[in-house]
Amino acid sequence: MEKRSLPKKAAGQAASTALGPKAWVAAAWEALARAGVEGVRVEPLAARLGVTKGSFYWHFRDRAALLDAILADWEVRATQGVIKLVDASSEAPRERLAELLRVTTMAPEAPAAEQAIRAWGAHDPSVRAHLARIDARRERYVEDLLVAAGIARPKAKLRARALYLTLIGEYARVAHGGVQTSAATWSELLDLVLADPSPAAPSPSRPRRRR
Repeated sequence: MEKRSLPKKAAGQAASTALGPKAWVAAAWEALARAGVEGVRVEPLAARLGVTKGSFYWHFRDRAALLDAILADWEVRATQGVIKLVDASSEAPRERLAELLRVTTMAPEAPAAEQAIRAWGAHDPSVRAHLARIDARRERYVEDLLVAAGIARPKAKLRARALYLTLIGEYARVAHGGVQTSAATWSELLDLVLADPSPAAPSPSRPRRRR
C-alpha cells in the first residue's frame, strides 16, 4: 500500500500537538535558571526543542502566558504539591515537619528554581506580589504545624519565620555552589524549633539592706 505523507499544514499541527505545553514550560524553566527571565524567549526555546515558533503559539497566546505558566507550575510543584505530600505522610505534627524539611532540602532542583524566581521578582512587581503570597502561605503552613505540635501561636509564628528564612538561605547557598546541609543538622534545628521549655523559676529575692 502506498504511504501518503500528511499535508504540510497538517504535519505542522501534528508536531505542535505532540510537543505539549509541559515541554515548553520545562524548557522555559531551564532557560530561567540559566539566564534569568530575559533568557525565556520563544525563538531560542523553539530552537532548543527542535520545533518552529508555530508550535509555541499552538499552546500559548504569547510569551507572557508562558511566564504565567512558569509561576503556576512553580506554585503547584513547590508549594501545593509539597503540602499535599507532607499532609499524607503522617498524622503527627512533628513527623510532618520532619518530612517537610526532608522533601524541601533534598529536592535537587529546588535551590536553582527558588533563586531564579526570586531574582525575577526583584525586577517585576507582579512576580514579587506572587512571591509574597506564596511565602505567606508556606510560613502559615509551618506555623500551623508548630501550633499542632503544642507551640503557642505567637511563638509558632516567630519560629515558622525563622525556620523558613533558614531554608531560603540554604537554597541561596546551595544554588551558588555550597554543599547541602546534612539531615542531622536539620533534625537538630527542628528539635530547637519544637523546644518549649517551661518558664525559668524566679531568682530568689535579695534581702533588703537596712538603712
